[in-house]
Amino acid sequence: GQNSVSLRVGEVYKRDKILRRLTDIYYERNDYDLSAGKFRVRGDTLEVHPSSQEIVVRISFWGDELERITEVDPLTGEVLADRESVEIYPARYFVTSRAKLDAALHDIAAELEEQVALFEQQDKLLEAQRLRQRTQYDLEMLSETGSCAGVENYSRHLSRREAGSTPWTLLDYFPDDFVCFVDESHMTIPQVRGMYNGDRARKEVLVEFGFRLPSAMDNRPLMFHEYEERLGQVLYVSATPGPYEYTVSRVTDAEPEAASVFSVPDWERRLEAPSTNGAGDGTVRVHGAEQLIRPTGLLDPEIEVKPTRGQIDDLMEQIAQRTARGERVLVTTLTKRMAEDLADFLREANVKVHYLHSEVDTLERVEILRDLRLGVYDVVVGINLLREGLDLPEVSLVAILDADKEGYLRSNSSLIQTIGRAARHVDGHVIMYADQLTVSMRRAIDETYRRRAKQQAYNEAHGVTPIGIRKAIRDITERVRAVARAHEEEAHVTRAADLPKDELYRLIKDLETQMKEAARALEFERAALLRDQVIELRRTLAVEEPDRVVPREFIRPAKKAAGSRR
Repeated sequence: GQNSVSLRVGEVYKRDKILRRLTDIYYERNDYDLSAGKFRVRGDTLEVHPSSQEIVVRISFWGDELERITEVDPLTGEVLADRESVEIYPARYFVTSRAKLDAALHDIAAELEEQVALFEQQDKLLEAQRLRQRTQYDLEMLSETGSCAGVENYSRHLSRREAGSTPWTLLDYFPDDFVCFVDESHMTIPQVRGMYNGDRARKEVLVEFGFRLPSAMDNRPLMFHEYEERLGQVLYVSATPGPYEYTVSRVTDAEPEAASVFSVPDWERRLEAPSTNGAGDGTVRVHGAEQLIRPTGLLDPEIEVKPTRGQIDDLMEQIAQRTARGERVLVTTLTKRMAEDLADFLREANVKVHYLHSEVDTLERVEILRDLRLGVYDVVVGINLLREGLDLPEVSLVAILDADKEGYLRSNSSLIQTIGRAARHVDGHVIMYADQLTVSMRRAIDETYRRRAKQQAYNEAHGVTPIGIRKAIRDITERVRAVARAHEEEAHVTRAADLPKDELYRLIKDLETQMKEAARALEFERAALLRDQVIELRRTLAVEEPDRVVPREFIRPAKKAAGSRR
C-alpha cells in the first residue's frame, strides 16, 4: 500500500529513496540498537526490524539491484529464511498520506481561525492567544514530522471524518458473528455507560479555556447506544447481574420454550420495562445459565445477623476462634478512617491485622493479600476492595460492620459480592452487624440461601462431600523485583565499562552466552535486558577505540550467500 515499503529480489531501487521512505513511515535509523521500529545501514546491506515482527529483515544490494532478502534472528544473527519479496509496514499505528495530511492541516488551520474569532468576539483574549500558539506549534510539527504531542486530538481531521461521526474502534474489525464476553458485567456496563460523558466533560473544559479545538471532542469513546449497535452475541458474566443484563436477556412471549433459561425474582431483575414473560409467582424468565455448583462441592456461606451493640468485642472473639484454627478473617467497614482506626485497635489487642483501601498502592494491596494467605496477617480490614475477584481459600469469616446502612456499599449486590469472599472455605461464615434488617440485607440473605439450597441438593443427589480449596500462593510482585535486579545489572555494566578492553571483550561474550540461554529458556525479558547491556558495551568500545581490531574469537564467521557475485 501507499503507507508501506514493498521490495522484491531482482528489482532496481535507489537505496537512498528506500531510506527516505522508511523514515516517512516513522522508522528510525540506529546503527547500534536494532530494536523494533529501527533500521541500520552497513555498506550495501540494509537491516530493518519491523515493528510488528520479532525478526530482522536483511536486504542486500548489488549496486542498485536488490540481490537478496533474508530473515535474521535479532539475538543470534542466524539466517532463518530467504524471501523473494517483503512488505514493510509503518512503525506506528497511524500513518497518513501526504495528500491527506495537507488537507487535514488546511482544515485545522481553518477551524483555528474560526475558534480564535469566536474567542475574540467574547473578549477572551487569553484563550485566543493560548489556542493560536498551541495549535500553530502543532501544525508546524505535523507538517514537518507527521506527528505532534496530542496528535489524537486532531484525529477527526487526519482520518477525514465528519464532525460528530462515530470514531472507529476495535469492535469495527471483528466479524459479524463474533462473541463478546463481559466479565463482572455489573461493574463493567455502568463504566461503559459513563465513558462518553466523562470524556466529554473533560474535553469541554479544555475547549472552553483554549487548550484544544472543538474537533478534539470527536476523539472520544463510543456512546452506549453505539457500543450496543456493534455487539451481536454477548455473554454477561456476574454473580450479581444488574438491571441492564436482565432487561436485554429476558425471554419474550414469542419464545416461551427457549431452552437455556432460568427464573429470577422480580425485585432482582428491576427491569427497565414491564415484564412480558413472568411466571405469575414474582419471577421472570431470562436467557442464561446459573453456575452455582462448584467442582469442590463448596456451599455458599451461612449468614448470621448480630446487633451492633458490643460488635467489636464479639468481632475480637470471632477472630480469636478463627486464628486458633489457622484461618483468616476479612472485615468490611464504611469509610477509610473507620478501617484504619479498627486496624489500629485490633493491632493494639495483639491481632495481626492490616487495612486495605484505595489509598494503598496497587502492588502493596497484592502483597497485603498474599501476606494474609501466608499468615503474616490474620485479619484484613477493608471497604470496597474486598469484593470481586478475590480468591482467598484461607478466609473462613467475613464480618460486615454497619450492614444496615443502606447505600452503594451496602446494596444487595455489594453484600452478595462481599459474602462470596467466604465461599472458598468449607466452614465459610458471614456475620452482619446491624440493628435492623434492611431490604438489601433481606435480598442478599435470600439469594445466598437460595443458591445454598441448590448446592446442597446437588451434593446430596450426587454424593459430593465439600472439600476446601488448595491454591498455590503466587507472588506476582516478583516481576517488579526482577526489574529492580535489572537496574542493578545495568549499574554493574556501567562499572564494567571501566574494565581493560580485553576483559571487556570477554564480558561481552559471556553476556551473549547468557542472552542466548535466556532466550532458549523463553525468558525473553531477561534476554532483552542482556541484549541491551551487550549493545551498550559494544557502543563503548566503538566510541573509545573505533580502529581497534576485534580478536578473532569474537568474530562469527559469515555464511556465504548462495549465488553471490562477490
